[in-house]
Amino acid sequence: MIETGPLGPEDRAAWETLARGYKTFYRTEVPAEAYEATWRRLRDGTEVRAVAARAEGSLVGIAHYLFHSTAWTADSCYLQDLYVDEAARGRGVARALIERVAGAARERGAARLYWTTQEGNATARALYDKVAGFHGFIRYDYPLA
Repeated sequence: MIETGPLGPEDRAAWETLARGYKTFYRTEVPAEAYEATWRRLRDGTEVRAVAARAEGSLVGIAHYLFHSTAWTADSCYLQDLYVDEAARGRGVARALIERVAGAARERGAARLYWTTQEGNATARALYDKVAGFHGFIRYDYPLA
């Protein structure tokens, strides 16, 4: 059975293992101190929020999300990071995390919940195609540095 809820202080090490797995999957290097800073922001819960998924008492998945205003509608909820431990995949963990974030978005009165993934992430996209709609948008990143 998968249980979702907030991260607790005791989850710090397990969270970082999952966060590092996420960053490795997307080939993104993050300095060690950034994990501590992100952990503090997540625990603060005012800017960026987190949801944890547990199976048999162990942390097996994480989701990071945030709310932001938009010009045309009520707030939107952006599911920024979603990662499930490889050993726990295929057991409904990602779906449970998405549903938990969707509940938070509904509670907040957000107009939408959305996320991005890489085009070639076929495993994740198979789930996303079942639980959400793809409307053809493509993301571009303009370099600011």
